[in-house]
Amino acid sequence: MSGPTVRRRRLGAELRSLREGLKYTTETVARNFGWHNAKVSRVETGRTAAKQGDVEALLDFYGVQDEPRRQALLRLARDGGQRGWWQRYTDVLTPVYADFISLESDARAVQTYECGFVPGLLQTAAYAREIISALNMTEAPEEVNRLVEVRQARQSVLTQSSPPEIWAVVNESALCTRITDRPQIMRDQLQRLLDLSELPNVTLQVMSSTAGPHPGLSGAFTVLSFPESQDHDVVLLEHLTNSLYIEERPEVERYSAAFRRIVADALSRDASLRLIRDLKEENS
Repeated sequence: MSGPTVRRRRLGAELRSLREGLKYTTETVARNFGWHNAKVSRVETGRTAAKQGDVEALLDFYGVQDEPRRQALLRLARDGGQRGWWQRYTDVLTPVYADFISLESDARAVQTYECGFVPGLLQTAAYAREIISALNMTEAPEEVNRLVEVRQARQSVLTQSSPPEIWAVVNESALCTRITDRPQIMRDQLQRLLDLSELPNVTLQVMSSTAGPHPGLSGAFTVLSFPESQDHDVVLLEHLTNSLYIEERPEVERYSAAFRRIVADALSRDASLRLIRDLKEENS
């Protein structure tokens, strides 16, 4: 069964299709129910869980009388409000990051390019703690510990019964950056990459420091793809103080094309693993 965020997005797309089929604007719908226009937008984009009563009212307003379809959409509304394991960490997770974890748990494929550090799905707990401490600039050990727990829990998708295809490209400089005075942390992280690369659903490549200009120079990004055709791809961009989604298809396709180019410009899988082994030896 798909997660709550995927179901919310699916419901929102259906409601938007119904509205647009009637040539109604979001303002028309909002005015009819006395809602803010932003509420209609949030429901249609799946950014917020729609109440079943609101969905029933919308279906009446849109003239949906087919009972099986009504029940299917109401079921999406009900399931879209369910809580995932990540909801236990809302004190340290932004809403966008929580939604990303939900989407990641349902993804068929995860394509990620990282330029500053090892991708989160591939990090050891010790490495994650150093990175999280640096990026959050926090002195609160409990907050760091909870964020490390989240990062480790996310990694359960790597070995679940139907795991997504993970294709990660990481800059060579990220593997050479001295993140701590304890070299064992980096050695263990490099070994972790070698171990994960043996999984049949994980492909790991390194972008050489001598690769020249490539689309990844603009920054890190992740593209998520889903099993059902109606669930469109999503791009996540992470910044120091916030994260954001890109869902518009032309923009998403540009990121997908950029990732294909990055893959072509990076070292081959075998050459990447040889480099990681060499870097691990240098850290010994």
